[in-house]
This record gives sequence, C-alpha cells and structure tokens, in this order.
Amino acid sequence: MASPLTYTSLDDIQDAVSYLRVNFDTGKTRPLAFRKFQIQQLYDLVKNNEERLYEALAKDMNKPRSEALSGDIAPVLEECLYFLENLDGLAKEEKTSPRLGMHAMDTVKVRRDPLGVVLIIGCWNYPVQLSLVPLVGAIAAGNTVLLKLSEVSAHTAALLTELIPRYLNSDAYRVINGAVEETTYLLEQKFDHIFYTGSPMVGKIVMKAASKHLTGVTLELGGKSPAVITPEADMQTVANRIAFGKFYNCGQICIAVDYVLCPADRLDAFVSAFTKTVKEWFGEDPKTSKDYARLVSVRHVDRIAGLIQNRKSGGIQFGGQVDRDERYIAPTLITDVKFDDDVLMGDEIFGPVLPVITYNSLDEAITMIKKNPPPLVLYVFSKKQKLIEQVLQNTQSGGVCVNDTLMHQAEYSLPFGGIGNSGVGNYHGHRSFRAFTHERGILQKKQQLEFVNKVRYPPYNSTRDAILRNFMVTHPLVVYLKQKRGSIKAALILIVLFLVYLKKRA
Repeated sequence: MASPLTYTSLDDIQDAVSYLRVNFDTGKTRPLAFRKFQIQQLYDLVKNNEERLYEALAKDMNKPRSEALSGDIAPVLEECLYFLENLDGLAKEEKTSPRLGMHAMDTVKVRRDPLGVVLIIGCWNYPVQLSLVPLVGAIAAGNTVLLKLSEVSAHTAALLTELIPRYLNSDAYRVINGAVEETTYLLEQKFDHIFYTGSPMVGKIVMKAASKHLTGVTLELGGKSPAVITPEADMQTVANRIAFGKFYNCGQICIAVDYVLCPADRLDAFVSAFTKTVKEWFGEDPKTSKDYARLVSVRHVDRIAGLIQNRKSGGIQFGGQVDRDERYIAPTLITDVKFDDDVLMGDEIFGPVLPVITYNSLDEAITMIKKNPPPLVLYVFSKKQKLIEQVLQNTQSGGVCVNDTLMHQAEYSLPFGGIGNSGVGNYHGHRSFRAFTHERGILQKKQQLEFVNKVRYPPYNSTRDAILRNFMVTHPLVVYLKQKRGSIKAALILIVLFLVYLKKRA
C-alpha cells in the first residue's frame, strides 16, 4: 500500500530552517498576544478535527478510540488550556533579592527569553501527543519551530501536515516529513534546541549531531521499566494495573511495563490473576477484540515475533500467536525468564510481551534492577511504605508510579523525563516552558555613586580588600548566629518566660 505521506526535499528542509531563523530574528514570535493566539489555534486544530485524528490513528495502529482520546487528544487540549491560562505568569520577569550587599540598591531580575529556532522530532507511537505537546511549550516560550513528524505513523503525519499550515502561522511554524536521509540532513542544520522523543540508540545520534553546533537537547527516551511486586500486594489489583500498563496501545509506549519482578511464592497467584484480567478485557481471542490495538508496521511484528521465538528462557503461559498480515501479536505472558536472557532482557520490548522474573528477597530484585541502566519509570506495587521506600532509596529512574502504571505521565504537574540512558531533561506544564526558554539573568545599576565602586578598581590595597570582603563574604559571626539560630531562639524564649515569671513573683 502506498504511503499517504510525501517526504520533504532536502532543499525545502534547508529553506525552512533559514526562513524560520529570519522570522525569529524579526521578533515576530515574542509578543504574548501572538503566542496565545497560536496556542488557541492549535487547540482548535485538535478540537475541530478530533474525528479525523481518531480515524488516522486507527489506520496507523488500530488504536481504540478510548486510548486515542486519553493518550493523544486529551493531553494536547489540556496543555493548550494550561498555557492560555498561565502564560502571562510564566513569561513575567522575576525580580530576585540580591545576595551581595553591594547590589542592595540595584535591580536584579531574570528574563524568560525564547531559545530561537527549535527542532521537535516527534514519535510514531503517540504521534499527536508526542509532536504537539512539546510544540505547545515551544510556542508558549516564543520560539519558531520546525516540526519533524514520524513517517512510521504515516496517516497521522499526513493529516497533521495538512492541518498545521491551516491553523498555525507558517512564518513561525513549519512541518517537514521524511525518513533516515531527510532526518540525517535535518540534523546537519543549526538549531538553538532539539527536542527528540524515541529510542536511546537514535537519541545518541541526535545528541552527537547537536554537539557539533553546541545545541542544547531534550531527549525523551525509554528503557526497560520494571514492575516490582512485593509479597503482601493485592494480586488481582496488581494484575489489572500491570495489564493496563503493558497492553495499552499494544505495548507500544515508552513507559510500558517491560518486565515484572514477582516473589517466587506468589508467581502462581500472579499468573492466575493476570490471565483472568486479559480474558475479561479481550475475550478468548484478543484478535477479535475492538479494544486491542495493532503494531504499527510489519517490521515491528517481525521484531517482536523474533523475541518470542528466539528467547533463551521462559515458558509461554498464554499468547504468542502472530498474524503478520494483520500486524497482530497476541497479549503474551512468559514466566520463568532468566534475568541474563539477552533476547527478552536485552533491549526494551516495546510490544505486547511480558516477561516475569521471580525473586526470593526484595534486595535480590533491587540488585537486578540496578544491573540495567536507569529506566524511564519504575513501578512498585506494595501495601507497605517501608518496602516502597526500600526500593526508591536503592534505585534510580526517570519517574516512579506506585501501585499503578502509566498514570504518572498523565499528571502534568509532575516533571516527565528520564535520567542517563532513559533521557535528558524533562517537560510537561511549566517545565515545558522552561525547557524551551533561556533564563537571562540581568543586573541593572544606576550611573550614580561611582565613588562607591572605587573599592573594586585598581590600584588594589589591603584597605580596599577589607572593605570588599565585608561586601562579598558573610562575616563569621553572622554565619555562627545563623547556624545557632534555633538554639538562640529557644534561649531567648526561656529568658522571656523567666522574666515573666519574675514579674509575677514581684
């Protein structure tokens, strides 16, 4: 089947970058009124074309309407509304209190300036959310933006390519399309910031390309995100929530549960509960369920099928069926997996296959987690806060969700991003604004009282050094008083109480 997407020529890519640079330099995108209008237009784009977006997502991944709403449409609408309501406050200059005595009479403030020409590289698994949510932040911050859509989810990319020029100002926001050749050429251009969502492997390529221009990056990557079950957990609840975190969008989500660490003596209970959940949700034959998505391409089907067939450990409890023509792989549970199985446990699975590894002590589970690079998210299922804290204090991850899956990403008051191999930087809400903004520190003095400044001018001498030290270094007595202020305050209260007592006795 021919792709509905037309790739952008290399000449047009270069022209788009140059054009956006010229228009940024004119200051066109800086006024808050302009930014708000564009954000409102982006809101209208999604709201007015919601049905068409559902259709495109269904063509690309057979994405159920409910999952398309919660995973693609709603986040963009809500982020637009957030910035329309909060942009004035976010963009306002911040006056700060000077720390140096010599600046007590000066103006000390921070401006929020746009970075410039920003490149956003979207991802195919959530092609609306992962393209447009960062776009909202970049617009709010006052940048011009070149948006590279994912060619893998071609129907959604084609629709957004049609709609964006109708709603957004083409002088400031451009869309390009392409595959490896186009993206490689694109990364040779100079940008002021690159925002990329995708795999760690491609993230390294993006970061290397950005380094040639000393361009800052935000990298939203992935990793093998574990779900740790502690012995006392309610297994049916755990099964429901892990299944949601594994089979949502057919497992094609960077924060999917990649593997489960289950107490050895609770494995049978987990398998029983998990099997029950999957049958209740998708029936005896998930292939016929309207609520079960498809993999995005045959290439991804072949990759996941290869993991199942070539695994070096574990037995299939259910699933494993593959229909290449329909891009279908059944929900699959594999137990008795070895942690050193380099097929199932080598890279992020990114599909509907769930390995289960057993452990005998929580320390053993923590040790296994730490053998992998820090994941994008860590899931913990426990009724005991002490055990939750034990896991959190001894591991690293981009984010954490306790007793649920995926929902931390939907809470935009939290930062979303990875650490180490799972990403650089974070975004959502005001953090998206920060990601695309330069905080410009400003010290503004008056031209009076020049005689005061002579203390810092040559020729230097010991008297001037002593005066300068008093202005720039906190006196040891002040340091002592600050360190002991709790004790001093308590002593003063006792003295006051004693004086009140003496007064009453008199």
